[in-house]
Amino acid sequence: MSAGADGAIQGEVALDRAGAALELARIRFDVEAVRADFPGLHQEIHGQPLAYLDSAASAQKPRAVINALTQIYLRDYSNVHRGVHALSQRATDAYEAGRRRVARFLGAEEREVVFVRGVTEAINLVAWSFARPRLNAGDRIVLSAMEHHANIVPWQQVCQMTGAELSVVPIDDRGVLDLAAYDRLLAEGGERVKMVAMIHVSNALGTINPAAEIVRRAKAHNPDLPVLFDGAQAAPHHPIDVKALGCDFYAISGHKVFGPTGIGALYGRFAHLDAMPPWQGGGDMIRHVSFEQTTYAEPPQRFEAGTPHIAGVVGLAAALDYLERIDHEAAITYEQALLAYAAARLDELAPHVRPIGVAPDKASVLAFVIEGVHPHDIGTVLDQAGIAIRAGHHCAQPLMDRFGLPATARASFAFYNTRAEVDRLIDAIGQTIELFGPREG
Repeated sequence: MSAGADGAIQGEVALDRAGAALELARIRFDVEAVRADFPGLHQEIHGQPLAYLDSAASAQKPRAVINALTQIYLRDYSNVHRGVHALSQRATDAYEAGRRRVARFLGAEEREVVFVRGVTEAINLVAWSFARPRLNAGDRIVLSAMEHHANIVPWQQVCQMTGAELSVVPIDDRGVLDLAAYDRLLAEGGERVKMVAMIHVSNALGTINPAAEIVRRAKAHNPDLPVLFDGAQAAPHHPIDVKALGCDFYAISGHKVFGPTGIGALYGRFAHLDAMPPWQGGGDMIRHVSFEQTTYAEPPQRFEAGTPHIAGVVGLAAALDYLERIDHEAAITYEQALLAYAAARLDELAPHVRPIGVAPDKASVLAFVIEGVHPHDIGTVLDQAGIAIRAGHHCAQPLMDRFGLPATARASFAFYNTRAEVDRLIDAIGQTIELFGPREG
């Protein structure tokens, strides 16, 4: 038997296994019932049913979230923390209930949850308020080669201000973090290593980094070495327990986890938050203000200056409640089965299509390139078929450079996607290959 024939048989076996696993997961998880909760999925694009495969960019919203936002604006809206009237008290109760809900989701204490606009603002808060006062020339901040720009640019900025430097942990060709290199960077940096900041799940590759092991090695190097995780992509697909991880900071974005845009949360170990100065000044983050001196509130209020995104907090809490109601663990199992099936189907299109990021431990991201076809052209063709994917550098240009690519096409799945949508994706990719393939003269 030829190597090609043997490979084809192995591919068929892998596809059969993936299909059987997906069917088993679907029996446990009623995807059609869940899809009914998401009104945005039920529309046509260019005359075709929408297949929304861009949840890593931003997830669709269930009716529970939409209804919560409607309720707060229709009946319960007022400013929080400031009024003694009934509406203000109702809004304040809802806002602080949202903090309790997020704390429970993260395994944190209420006083350790700071509301922010999203992961980007959370990392900037830590970089400027926590890290910058502690950094000196020659100090090191350790990142990974797969970081989103939100976990690169703020650190570059504080390095430029302080003379500190970035140390970057490399990844292998599969998109897996090189833990041996991580150990070397910690050892070489010695006491100069002042921060570790890494993505928990790569938005561009889907790689799930070993967060607990990253923390363990950092603390073995220096028990006081703070570790931050960008959890934007982990939160929708991965159980989070910040106390079990042992990390010092953890950031999530509401819109990735089926909640509203413009809201997110930062977990910070209380001892750190308590020692951090505020990075924005204004109302609601103070104890007393005079023209001579201002004293500040305790965390987390110290970091929530001005009128907050009240409705966003209510919507985020509703999204987390929704995840709990649908059996999040079953949803994650279903997503993993869907990803395995999609990867097996994509392999049918080799060698014309090459997957980017094949780590053994992945969230539901399928990034790929087609030989000779720009990812933007792939995205345009798929859009005409009603299939929404992301094409570009995914705010991870250093990662694209690592693979020698300007961009990739990325399909990202959530628990509301289906096997039929994966099959449509693969068929449309095949049509794209035919459309841009060599033609006979």
